[in-house]
Amino acid sequence: MKFKTTNIIAGTLLVTLLLVNNFFTAIPWWGFVLLIWGYASVVFWGCVTISSGYFLPVLCKAKTNEQVVALTFDDGPHPVYTAQILNTLQKLGVPATFFCIGKNITGNELLLTRIEDEGHTIGNHSYSHDFWFDMFGSRKMLADLQQMDQETLRATGLKPLLFRPPYGVTNPNVRRAVNKGKYMPIGWSIRSLDTIAKDKQKLLSRITGDMKAGDIILLHDCVEMTANILLELIEEINKNGFKIVPLDKMLNVNAYA
Repeated sequence: MKFKTTNIIAGTLLVTLLLVNNFFTAIPWWGFVLLIWGYASVVFWGCVTISSGYFLPVLCKAKTNEQVVALTFDDGPHPVYTAQILNTLQKLGVPATFFCIGKNITGNELLLTRIEDEGHTIGNHSYSHDFWFDMFGSRKMLADLQQMDQETLRATGLKPLLFRPPYGVTNPNVRRAVNKGKYMPIGWSIRSLDTIAKDKQKLLSRITGDMKAGDIILLHDCVEMTANILLELIEEINKNGFKIVPLDKMLNVNAYA
C-alpha cells in the first residue's frame, strides 16, 4: 500500500458514497466518518512505519544471502558515549555508521573526524532533530538537512548522502526534501529501543534474538547502556555466526556525494 494508492481508493469510495447517498439511499453520517477514520489510520501507519515505504522507498535491510549485518548509531556525536563506542569499535575492528545531528557537531568536531579516520561512515540525521521536524515544510526540511551537510563538510570535508529521518517518520514533505537533496533514505530492520531499555539482557536479546542476514541495527551513541553493552553485543553477534560490515558496502550505495 502506497500513499498515492490510498488516495485513489479513498477518493473512489467517497465518490461512491456520495452517489449512493444522492441517487439511491441515504448514507448514515457515520459511514463518512468511518471512511475518514480509515484513511487517517492508514496514512498515520505509513508515517510512523519507515519500513513500509509508504511515501518513499527506504532501505531498511540488505538483500543478501551472506551472514552480514550493519551497526548504526543515531543522535550523536556525544562527548562521552560516542568516544566510548568508538573505543570499543576500534578495539574489535568493527565498522559502523553514525547518523549525526548537525547541532551536536559544534564542539565535537574531533569526534566526527575520528569517526571518519577510523573507517566508519557519517550519515545525515538532520541538523535540528526538532520535535516538530515532521511538521516542517519541504523547503525548511531541506534547509535543515543541508545545514547538517555544511557542519559535516566543515569538520571533515565530506558531504553525507545517507539520511535517516528524525524519529523514523516519513511524509510527503520528507519525500520532496529527500528527492530534491538527492539523499538516500535509510531505515532499520532491528530497532533496539536502547533509549528506553532498563535491562541489559533484554536489550541484548531484543537485538540478537531473531537476527537475519542483511539486518540494519538501530542503536544510539548518546545512551550510556548502549556504550556499556556494545562489546558484549558485538561478541554475541559474532557468536551467532554474523559478521558486522559497513552499511554502505552491505547496501551497495555511495555514502558521500
